Amino acid sequence: MATADEALAAPPASPLQQMAQNFSNLSQRQKLAGAGALAFAIALLVGVWLWSSKPDYQVLFSNLEERDGGAIVTALQQQNVPYTFSEGGGAILVPGNMVHDVRLRLAAQGLPRGGLVGFELMENQKLGLSQFNEQVNFQRALEGELSRTVQAIASVSSARVHLAIPKQTAFLRDEQKPTASVFVNLYPGRALDPAQVAGVVHLVASSVPQLSPEMVSIVDQSGKLLTQKADPLRMAGLDPTQLKYVDELEKGYADRIRTILLPLVGEGNFRAQVTADVDFDQTEQTAETYKPNPSPDQAIRSQQTAETQSRDAGAQGVPGALTNQPPVPATAPITNPAVPGAAANGQLPQNSSRNATINYELDKTVAHVRRALGQVKRLSVAVVVNHRTTTQPNGRTDTTPLSDQEIERITNLVKEAVGYNQARGDTLNVASSAFAEVAKTEEPALPIWKDPENIALAKEGVKYLLLLAVVGFVALGVIRPLMKTVTKSPEDEAAEAAAAEEGEAGYEGEGGEGGEGAEVTLTPEAAAAQKLEEKLARARQLARDDPKVIANLIKEWMGSNEQR
Repeated sequence: MATADEALAAPPASPLQQMAQNFSNLSQRQKLAGAGALAFAIALLVGVWLWSSKPDYQVLFSNLEERDGGAIVTALQQQNVPYTFSEGGGAILVPGNMVHDVRLRLAAQGLPRGGLVGFELMENQKLGLSQFNEQVNFQRALEGELSRTVQAIASVSSARVHLAIPKQTAFLRDEQKPTASVFVNLYPGRALDPAQVAGVVHLVASSVPQLSPEMVSIVDQSGKLLTQKADPLRMAGLDPTQLKYVDELEKGYADRIRTILLPLVGEGNFRAQVTADVDFDQTEQTAETYKPNPSPDQAIRSQQTAETQSRDAGAQGVPGALTNQPPVPATAPITNPAVPGAAANGQLPQNSSRNATINYELDKTVAHVRRALGQVKRLSVAVVVNHRTTTQPNGRTDTTPLSDQEIERITNLVKEAVGYNQARGDTLNVASSAFAEVAKTEEPALPIWKDPENIALAKEGVKYLLLLAVVGFVALGVIRPLMKTVTKSPEDEAAEAAAAEEGEAGYEGEGGEGGEGAEVTLTPEAAAAQKLEEKLARARQLARDDPKVIANLIKEWMGSNEQR
């Protein structure tokens, strides 16, 4: 039979056999505890990995109608795109890196439609449709297209357009003009300015035949009428456009002064303010002027001259029967005009008359003058210049006011810059004064822990640190003790038992009766006997702790002896 030394010196089993043997030597409670700890570690690792790799969901669409929401969800399922819903169910969320791609793909499919139908309604017309139904479908399509166009405005969340188009009639007396109503649902905190309201009105009016802008009404979600009719009592007041024009005009004059004074006195050493009195009165004047008559340069429109000549024979002959007889034919020619002395020679005197009519052109001048809006009636300019700063050789800083020549030079430059007109009533005042020092208030720097970039970086770092801590805990606190227990060899167990006995023996030797710190000297024979006794004690302890290992060892010995 082999000795204990040979038993301890037997060749060890393979690592896998040793792990299987150690695992089979564990009690049922230890096996369950180890399996539970291993399962918990795996579950913890998987949970942390899923949490760290969870995508950042962002809003794809919000405030959708049920029909559009169902169509979008169906399209996402067909495209195998992961999605989820917000807590209130009012938004569809997809991974952040897929938001723009998914939106473009859904837009190619015409989603979302917004619950409105446009001219695509006219694509599927049924055969035999009546004219009335065709007109209704056309009106629905036109309303849908206008609603989509109005929704494109940044402040508008949704819109509806209602058109009232009367039936055409052949009687002009009974003809009615179309009207339109627009309902807009604005985003929270948004509003439509007057220019946008006017743009929507003209957009709708230009899309419907014979629809005038005055017949378009716009109402928001709170029931407020956004299209106000023009009030004649307010027409004389300034509108925002005129106020903006005055402000831009004053800023333009101030910029001119800044440009001319900046190279002379430097940045921050002057202030300039301009007040403009602008005339927005609309004036129209018509004048009709005639030149005095007569005028040397008058033109003749028409001229007519009439001239007549006649002779009067008067009463002749002796009254009686002979007088009533016709005259005897003349025997001598009649000369015309009359020859002087003709009357004396028996010829009759000649009568003549002449009439002349002259019509002159009317000299008239008609002038129609309409004065332009926004003419400057008067300018008031104020400029203040800081004192000149000089540094003394000893480092002292002194300020001195500007001289009269310098102020006069600045005044002349400012006059030329703004187009000073004394006849118009413009005023200009340039003064030199010391500027008060303004304490510079620097905005406090944003703390590091409030910086959004640092917060995002910290969240990312905490996520990876937590994952690393969990992995370290599982590796060092669960897997390592289990592996150490399963892979422990008999030699390691015997060495641990011997170390424990030596520690106990040393403790007893130091605290025994021999006194503290006493040394024991043994002979070689006694030392060999003590060594053999220690080996036997370890073998006995191993047989008590793990009898299966000793039994397997004895079986191996017996098998080796039989082979021999």
